[in-house]
Amino acid sequence: MNWKELNTCTEKFESLGLSKIMDFDQFNRIAIVHHSSAIEGSTLTLEETTLLITEGITVKGKSMNEHLMVKDHYEALLFTLDKAKNKTDITPEFLKQINALVNKNTGQKRNTPLGMCDDTKGDFRLGNVTAGTTYFVNYDKVQPMANELCEKLQSKINPVKTNEEIYQLSFDAHYYLVNIHPWFDGNGRTSRLLMNFIQAVHQKPLSIVFLEDKPAYIKALNDSREKNDIDIFRKFMTEQHVKYMKREIEKYEQRNKGIHFLF
Repeated sequence: MNWKELNTCTEKFESLGLSKIMDFDQFNRIAIVHHSSAIEGSTLTLEETTLLITEGITVKGKSMNEHLMVKDHYEALLFTLDKAKNKTDITPEFLKQINALVNKNTGQKRNTPLGMCDDTKGDFRLGNVTAGTTYFVNYDKVQPMANELCEKLQSKINPVKTNEEIYQLSFDAHYYLVNIHPWFDGNGRTSRLLMNFIQAVHQKPLSIVFLEDKPAYIKALNDSREKNDIDIFRKFMTEQHVKYMKREIEKYEQRNKGIHFLF
């Protein structure tokens, strides 16, 4: 993976002060929510997502569930970034809080043989789950594995200092949480928000997984899992982040070229 390119792009991005530009953070948050929700099935475009979040305008022909998914995701992102400012400890309860917001208006209360499981409270699943041909860990291993992951992340989040260390930790958190798959719903969105939380704690540009790269995203997750090689996923996420920063840097530089009148 090209950590050197990631570092170069991050340094240039930060030197341009993009995050200080009026409305850039808002646009960035909306883009994160749009792509992340779309990966999970929302058909709202970026423009429609922007109107929904900034103006409360819904789109004819799109389901209410899609609108609620996007609004919930946005509120969960705001919560996550606010907690990052205070460097909230990474604990299973914190992850449940994020997931509860992700599922606030779309989650279900599920009666299982082992008891009630409420998505809107961020309850860990009380049953086994699959996604395609992938079988995730047994439900009885979710709590101990979540405990262990949180302990490891909490022990590492402050010592990491370089761009490579920070982003690698955030990508690893994303990968391991989605593979534990602690919930019946919202695992992908919550895992990507955990990644953004770690980046925000260190005041770094936030990563996006682009909708157009969803097949490659799923392949990277599956290949890393099947080959027991997390570097595959790290490489994919590094490329995604470099792609995002290059796009934003280019847009900023084009903007500074000004307007050329043709009359």
